Amino acid sequence: MKVETKFGDSRLSIETGKVARQAAGSVVVAMGETMVLATAQASNDVREGLDFLPLTVDYQERLYAVGRIPGNYFRRELGRGSEKETLTARIIDRPIRPLITKAWTYETQVICQAWSVDDKYDPDMLALLGASTALMLSDIPFDGPIAGTRVCRVDGKLVTSPTQAQVAAADLYLIVASSRDAVVMVEGGAREVPEDVVLEAIFMAKEAVQPLLKLQLELQKASGKEKRAPIAVTRDLELIERIKGSRRSEMLEVLTIREKQPRQKGLLAMKARVKEDFAPEAPEGSTDPAEAFRQLEGDVLRGLILNEGKRIDGRALTEVRPIDCEVSVLPRAHGSAIFTRGETQSLGTATLGSSYDEQRLESLIGDTSKSFMLNYNFPPYSTGEAKRLGSPGRREIGHGALAERALRAVLPPQEDFPYTIRVVSEILESNGSSSMATVCSASLSLMDAGVPIKSPVAGVAMGLIMDGEAATILTDILGDEDHLGDMDFKVAGTAQGITAVQMDIKISGVTRSIMEKALSQARDGRLHILEQMAKCLAAPRPEVSKYAPKMTVIEIPSEKIKDVIGPGGKIIKAIQSETETRLDVEDSGKITIFAPSQDKADAAIEAIRKRTDPRANLPDIGRIYEGKVVKIVDFGAFVEIMPGVDGLVHISQLARERLKSVRDAVSEGDVIKVKVLEIDRFNKIRLSRRAVLEESDDR
Repeated sequence: MKVETKFGDSRLSIETGKVARQAAGSVVVAMGETMVLATAQASNDVREGLDFLPLTVDYQERLYAVGRIPGNYFRRELGRGSEKETLTARIIDRPIRPLITKAWTYETQVICQAWSVDDKYDPDMLALLGASTALMLSDIPFDGPIAGTRVCRVDGKLVTSPTQAQVAAADLYLIVASSRDAVVMVEGGAREVPEDVVLEAIFMAKEAVQPLLKLQLELQKASGKEKRAPIAVTRDLELIERIKGSRRSEMLEVLTIREKQPRQKGLLAMKARVKEDFAPEAPEGSTDPAEAFRQLEGDVLRGLILNEGKRIDGRALTEVRPIDCEVSVLPRAHGSAIFTRGETQSLGTATLGSSYDEQRLESLIGDTSKSFMLNYNFPPYSTGEAKRLGSPGRREIGHGALAERALRAVLPPQEDFPYTIRVVSEILESNGSSSMATVCSASLSLMDAGVPIKSPVAGVAMGLIMDGEAATILTDILGDEDHLGDMDFKVAGTAQGITAVQMDIKISGVTRSIMEKALSQARDGRLHILEQMAKCLAAPRPEVSKYAPKMTVIEIPSEKIKDVIGPGGKIIKAIQSETETRLDVEDSGKITIFAPSQDKADAAIEAIRKRTDPRANLPDIGRIYEGKVVKIVDFGAFVEIMPGVDGLVHISQLARERLKSVRDAVSEGDVIKVKVLEIDRFNKIRLSRRAVLEESDDR
């Protein structure tokens, strides 16, 4: 069966029953020449004792989708996905996960594959639509449907389902996922856009995806499977309520310990006591005491906030934790800063490099490069744990991408500041909102490195506690408030506007009024944080770090580029080697020189000048030079007497006697002495070896 509708400027279709028919749910979603296969499958074996949803979401891009062969040694897509694949998998995972009940403990897998990709429509939103539809058609209990779309602002006008060209030109670019009634996920960036514009864009996207939700319901009615029920867990509700009633005051006392580590130790000890005290009343193998403890923890935290307007660390609902900032903490780093907000702490470092340090990427849109990178690291000691160190996981990649997006909007244009910039955030402590602490430490480290960013950037994470119609917004949430709350809404930006947002929820959705209040409250928190950061460092330093490479830009005639590059890059490699510099040569004749010191930069400039200025690069007539024979022809030999400068020694000028062959006197690679006889009006140089030999005889 196939259903379709007009969406944006094209037709969008969803087809099922043709391919991947053994999957519990499978669809092919197409728009333009972009096609995505999405499948959903759950195992038949229940996993006992889980308190989480065993869901895995994968998104894969195949290079055959754009008619390309992978460029790696194996010539196939490798197991570990690209950053784009990881981030897209997260975009799919985050909105669908809350809509599958935690009581579902069957191993569940959603796989999306980009089969064909044109240069107009990105496959990621089709993959999200396909994942939701596959779940709707499957026997997996899923409280959907949902769908997502991009919304951008181009030339002051909001556009849904934009083309990739419109995304590139936009000053606001959001991905919004929505159900029929509410927004369930937001992800995106902006160039200092006001809150009201962001809010309008979010709910414009919500309305835009409604036809896609109707398509899924239509397809489910015709082809959907009967849903399986989660394994029912028998609970002794009377025992659970008795435990909660008898331990409420104890939970309040433990949960309101201000510091994270003592609070966590107190909660673990209390949990052990509850299990031990009520074990005789619980059937063998029962998890009722643990379930009672979990419910009680949530009830107390949420009740404290909703009923008393208090938080477990004593703060007001809109209060930001104490902030401490320090810059230039690492003497050899080009820029460094430690940003501490309560018990969350990030060390940010900024490193400047040349164009040779850009990150090279192979993707569906071709080989590209990045001149700004932000890496986020979350070592286990930051939460007081001991775990195996491994490569960055999806969470680390996602947090790094969010912070990178928040800062990219304020970076100077590449033509004005042609450095490659790498920022690294090392999370030293974590108790909520480490990604937003990363934004703050990264902003400070960039300014400390002398990067002329447009404005400082800060970020804050907002939380939500809901009970029926009652809703309370929290500013700068703790880890416990994130874990037991209903929303994690991260907002980053400058004093002028928003540069990045990310919203995840654990309920069915949030309304416009809730989001409007959250954005307003986030702005107040962000301005407070920026004010505290300004006390440490208010603006970029006027000069880059003394340890950063020195950058000099010079211009040469474009027709002289070949004289700097040389055959096979011979000359430019020699200049770089001799002067210990890096040269970035553009087609226009602009050359950017990166050097460890100004003396090295000056040496490179002089070497370039000698090769591009005819007057500076010519030898002296009548002077004797030692040179290397670089080429032999029938009528003579060409000898390089200066780097990149050679002249002709005619066969009659190679020896005192008459020669039958040039090779009777010299071979390629020989080093000989020659005298400059003449330089004609075309700067061609005539040399003589015979004159040198005769002068030697005269002596």
